[in-house]
Amino acid sequence: MSSARTLQEVQFDGLVGPTHNYAGLSPGNMASARSAGEPSNPRLAALEGLRKMAFVRRLGIPQAVLPPHERPSLHTLRALGFTGSDEETLASAARHEGGHLLRLASSASAMWAANAATVTPSTDTRDGRCHLTPANLTTMFHRSIEGRERARILRAIFADQARFVVHDPLPGGAHFSDEGAANHTRLHSGDGENVVHIFAWGKRSWGAMPGPVRHPARQAFEASEAIARAHQLRADCTLFWQQQPEGIDGGSFHTDVLAVGSGSLLLAHRQAFTDPDRLESTLRGRLGEGFELVWAANDALPVADAVAAYPFNSQLLERPDGTFVLVAPLDAKENERARAFLERVVGSVGRVKELHFLDVRQSMRNGGGPACLRLRVPLTAGELGSLGARVVLTDDLERALEDWISRRYPDRVDAAHLGDPAFVRGLFETLDELTSILKLGSIYDFQRGP
Repeated sequence: MSSARTLQEVQFDGLVGPTHNYAGLSPGNMASARSAGEPSNPRLAALEGLRKMAFVRRLGIPQAVLPPHERPSLHTLRALGFTGSDEETLASAARHEGGHLLRLASSASAMWAANAATVTPSTDTRDGRCHLTPANLTTMFHRSIEGRERARILRAIFADQARFVVHDPLPGGAHFSDEGAANHTRLHSGDGENVVHIFAWGKRSWGAMPGPVRHPARQAFEASEAIARAHQLRADCTLFWQQQPEGIDGGSFHTDVLAVGSGSLLLAHRQAFTDPDRLESTLRGRLGEGFELVWAANDALPVADAVAAYPFNSQLLERPDGTFVLVAPLDAKENERARAFLERVVGSVGRVKELHFLDVRQSMRNGGGPACLRLRVPLTAGELGSLGARVVLTDDLERALEDWISRRYPDRVDAAHLGDPAFVRGLFETLDELTSILKLGSIYDFQRGP
């Protein structure tokens, strides 16, 4: 494994879309269920997310943005049999079963970029290119419609085919259900020479095995294997490990609800993975003495507190000097046990130098903390400089996005808005302006014509 080319981990955050709302569409996501029906404020949510991006950039971490998806997705509604003009399609979808399908086709869930794709840096692949596979997200319908659009967006950004490979989402429906980087962690030894990609999975599509009882397991073992093959990862770089069913039933619908890792450091709840002691010994054997792991036990930090406050959905950010910064949700500060765990990490791991708490409540109410909002993309300096769009955050881009959000975003969205043709036309005009700001070209269906 070559460490000759230095990687920078770029945080690609999803911009919160203008249809951000609380529809409670994700069984197993307890925060989403609790918030169902509450009023949302897309403008506040988008500015909140932008402030987080700006904060991370000012820590010295490269930061970039991913655009929202086109919502409502008229493409999806037409595929479901609603016909006619845009106005007629929206009106008939709004009337059908109380507008449930329209709400599904209007979800702003693409904001959670941790589900956008699985990424393998060029230093780890046999062909020396960075590989990205958009997640198919087939467990939840409103998320399964993201893959087609996500591939188009990623190909516009990672357009240099000599440096990048953007695969299609995996085929096969539920048999190869893939949740992206929310179930994937790349770790390396202290010197960077040894690398382990942990592919966490919750179910097998073929072959009986114990699984969760209350909530669905979303990541298929077969999907993780397929991505590792497509990304040309060597067998000695991969580790396929099962999520603990009790953790999923406790609300850890993705691994990143109960574990976060970066570089040579992993923070995890003992209910994140099956056989945690064997996992630890395996990782130590592969990564050596420079690797550090901090467990949280259930008696000190119950899963219920971890799920409510999301301390593991913090961003664990590694600076160029090898030190770490933790960016946690404000909810983790307000939960005594979650805060105590994070403070223990800072006190016991010498390389974790700072702990910051940020308010991301608009996202948290739908079950997404700071780490849900970002996709980690390790890039060389040459790869970072070759991106095919204006997505790397700068002072100028931050100001442009803040002005765009403040002018164009609604401060409230409810079911009636989603079926209003004038409101939807305004949403599309908002996204059309964004593609000009980000220099993305025509990535949306409404821009590309029939």
